[in-house]
Amino acid sequence: MKISDVLRNKGDGVVTVKPDDTVSALLALLAEHRIGACVVSADGVHVDGIVSERDVVRHLHASGPGILEGTVDAIMTKEVTTGTARDDVADMAGTMTELRVRHVPILDGDGKLTAIVSIGDIVKHRLSELQSERDQLRDYITH
Repeated sequence: MKISDVLRNKGDGVVTVKPDDTVSALLALLAEHRIGACVVSADGVHVDGIVSERDVVRHLHASGPGILEGTVDAIMTKEVTTGTARDDVADMAGTMTELRVRHVPILDGDGKLTAIVSIGDIVKHRLSELQSERDQLRDYITH
């Protein structure tokens, strides 16, 4: 199975935030879309970073509420693990687990942002795959 299979079910919408947006605006975006992370992109096409609710919490703890009026680029992760639609789902799950990342932006062959997958998307896809295999086995046995 490939990441393209996960995206076929999930869709390829990506919520982005600009590096100079405030952390407060980021939180509003996360809440509005009910998501845990945003790709940081000045142009909506190239990945400049990624920022999650966990990043906000860590910085709130370390620096206090003043960070809410600071910019996203001050708290974002700049070195981002990315993937492609051609990547193997099991390999992506292994990479995400090993690197302890929960969200991976998906890029096309030109390095342009096309989608994002979360560890939850990977798990949901795998569970669906297992259910389908179980149903096929049950149909085989009963016929």
